[in-house]
Amino acid sequence: MGEVFLAYSPAGSPVAVKVIRSDRLDASTRARFEREALIARTVIGTNRVARFLDADPYADRPWLAMEYVPGTTLLQHVDRQRVLPSPLVASLGALLCEGLEAVHAVGLLHRDLKPQNIILGTDGPMIIDFGLSAFVDAPHDSLSHSGMIIGTVRCMPPEQAGGNPHVTAAADVYALGTVLLYAAAGHYPYDGGRVETIIANVLNPQFSPDLSGVSSSLVPLLTAMLSHDPAARPGVAEVASACAALLAGAGVTPADARLALIARSDPSAAWRDDAYVLSPSIEARLEALSVATDTEAFESPLDAVPVLSDIPEPDESPEQDNPAVPPTQSVRRRSARIPAAQRVAEDLRSRYAGQSVL
Repeated sequence: MGEVFLAYSPAGSPVAVKVIRSDRLDASTRARFEREALIARTVIGTNRVARFLDADPYADRPWLAMEYVPGTTLLQHVDRQRVLPSPLVASLGALLCEGLEAVHAVGLLHRDLKPQNIILGTDGPMIIDFGLSAFVDAPHDSLSHSGMIIGTVRCMPPEQAGGNPHVTAAADVYALGTVLLYAAAGHYPYDGGRVETIIANVLNPQFSPDLSGVSSSLVPLLTAMLSHDPAARPGVAEVASACAALLAGAGVTPADARLALIARSDPSAAWRDDAYVLSPSIEARLEALSVATDTEAFESPLDAVPVLSDIPEPDESPEQDNPAVPPTQSVRRRSARIPAAQRVAEDLRSRYAGQSVL
């Protein structure tokens, strides 16, 4: 539908500018683009959505400018490195739900959530690219009409894949499910060599989504989010609550999980607030879980049993047999909550000694 450029404001601030192909627009779609651009400015209450800055729907080549978010996409991270352990998938889901709730609160939908549209930034995941929202639900004499498919077929729900332009918030829930599935297992719910094959599988209620490689703790949530029937999918608030429950069941706080997610995408990140340094025990547990996921050697307690933090209370002083060993290493020696991964954890403790990120 166009091209995206890194540009700069008159004062030098970086922005992302999408220049839309003029042959894709007619007068009615330009008017809708203008209306939705005005609404997009009202999205507030979250830092999980790239801010809308400005637009000119009536330029020879219409454009819109959004906040530039540095970082890698979720697609790049998974493809270049590895899938995320289930607690970090839950953290990703909870954080993205914050963004979707703010978008839905002003009457907008994203309509094209996919791993490419999730940036893993220095403050956590951000949703970008609301480029399709102005073009879906447009009048039938415009770009979007019954029978025309707009979006990314591997991440769209059946109602959208069937050419229905009047989708609801349930479509964004389905798309978010595909994002979390990709983060957890590195594949989409339906795939194939041809677009027509993928669409046929998405539309067929007899074809269940492929959840292979997904932790058992995530399967019920993803199954519900990827339901063929929009009415059977949970709402965004329900998804957020389920993700929070998964974190609680894993004994990981939302703050620790968010920091671990940032550390995975930006290992050089330096925490500016010492009060939010990632717990060393969380580092070891998440790394042990990643090894377990790769080798399928054992079931991680992060997916079942709550684990209490072994960081001492503020009025405690960790015991040190060797005064030359930093306190953080002493705290790490006290962590022995995962017998099945003891050897891995010990190796990780020595490898990451003195560091506060993964």
